[in-house]
Amino acid sequence: MSASASLQLRLGATQLKNWDVHRVSGDGFTALIRSIGFTETNRIASWDMWKQALPNVVPYYAVKCNCQPPLITALASLGANFDCASRAEIETVMALGVGAQQIVSPIHTRFKAAHLDPKRIISTQLGMGRYKWYQSRSPTPVWGSLQKESWRSLGAKFGALPEEVVPLLQQASAAGLRVIGVSFHVGSKVNDPQVYRGAIASARGVFDAAAQLKLPPMHVLDIGGGLQESPTFHEIAAVIKEATNDYFPSSETSEDLKIMAEPERLFAETAFTLVSNIIGKRVRGEKREYWIDDGIYRSFNLPAYDKSSMMVKPLLGGSEWMNKAKFSSTVFGPTCDSTDMVVAESQLPELHMNDVLVFYNMGAYTASAGTRFNGFDISSISTFLTYVYRP
Repeated sequence: MSASASLQLRLGATQLKNWDVHRVSGDGFTALIRSIGFTETNRIASWDMWKQALPNVVPYYAVKCNCQPPLITALASLGANFDCASRAEIETVMALGVGAQQIVSPIHTRFKAAHLDPKRIISTQLGMGRYKWYQSRSPTPVWGSLQKESWRSLGAKFGALPEEVVPLLQQASAAGLRVIGVSFHVGSKVNDPQVYRGAIASARGVFDAAAQLKLPPMHVLDIGGGLQESPTFHEIAAVIKEATNDYFPSSETSEDLKIMAEPERLFAETAFTLVSNIIGKRVRGEKREYWIDDGIYRSFNLPAYDKSSMMVKPLLGGSEWMNKAKFSSTVFGPTCDSTDMVVAESQLPELHMNDVLVFYNMGAYTASAGTRFNGFDISSISTFLTYVYRP
C-alpha cells in the first residue's frame, strides 16, 4: 500500500471524528512530534523484523492490547491478521474493513458463528459442552499453559494441565468435535527464551497423544503472545524456529503445519507516546512531588506496575533538561486513591504547574485498560496521529 493510501485509510477510519493538518514551530514540541512520527517507520520495521525472524509463524495481533483504529488500520495495511477476544473487538476490527478471514477468536457466541471461521479453544470439559451447543462438529484447538520466567502468568485461570489433556481429547472425540491443534501461552514478557522450547515440546506431546488415540491428525500450533521487541525477541525467535524444526519436522507431518501467534506488545508498545500536564506540585525538602491529569485508572493501569519499558521526560527543547539540576521526583495521578502513583523517585529537573511530561512506549495495555473511576473518563483523552510528509 502506498504512503498516501495508507494515510487516507487512517483518516477514513470509522472512529476518527475530526482531523486537521498543522505546521509546528522549531521548539521542543517539534522534537516530540518527530519522535512520535518515527513510530510509523517503527511499525513497518517491527513487521519486517517478525517476517524475517519467524517467516513460518503467522501473526494475529491481539486487539485487547490496544484497539485504537489508527493502529489497527496501520497493521491491516501491512497484511496483519487479528486475534479478537470479544464481540466488541470483532466489531471494531471489521468496521475498519478487516475481513473475517483475517480474524480468529476464542469466544463462542452466535455472533461469532455468523461472522467468523468456526474455531473454538477448549480447556475444560464444561467449556466443551457449552461450545458444542453453539457449533457442533467444528474444528477446535486444545489450550495448554506453561509459565516460567514470565512477568505475568496466565496458568491460574486458563489452560489445561498435562494430566487433563488425554481426557479432554477423549471427551472432544465423544462430542463429535475435531481437535485440530494446540494453543499455549507462556506468560507475558518472558525473559528466558528456553521456556518456548519446553512449551513446544509439551505441544508435541499433545499431538502424539492424539495420534495414539487414533484421532484425526492435528495441524495447528498456536504459540500465544507476550513477545516484545526488547531485549529478547531475536533470541526467542531463534529458539522458536529451532524447536519447531526439531519437534515438528516437515517429514513427519501428514498435513502442512500452520504455526500462529498472538503478538501484541511487539507491534503496539512503541507506537504511542503520552503527553500529560502537571496540575499540582509539592516541595518537601530536596524532594519534588507532582500531580498530572492522567493516572493508573486511565492510561497507566499496567505501565505503573511494569515500568521496564515506560520512559518519562519533561517537554523541554533539545537537551536542555539534561543540563538542569535533578531532584528525586514522584508523579501522582489525579484521583483520590493514594495508590494512584505513576512514577516513584525518578530523577527529574525542577518542573512547574502546566509544564508537560512526556511518557514514551505507552502503546501496550494503556488506554485499553482504563476506567471511569472518580469521574475521569478515559474517552476524554485525545489521540493525535502524526505523519511525516516527504514530498
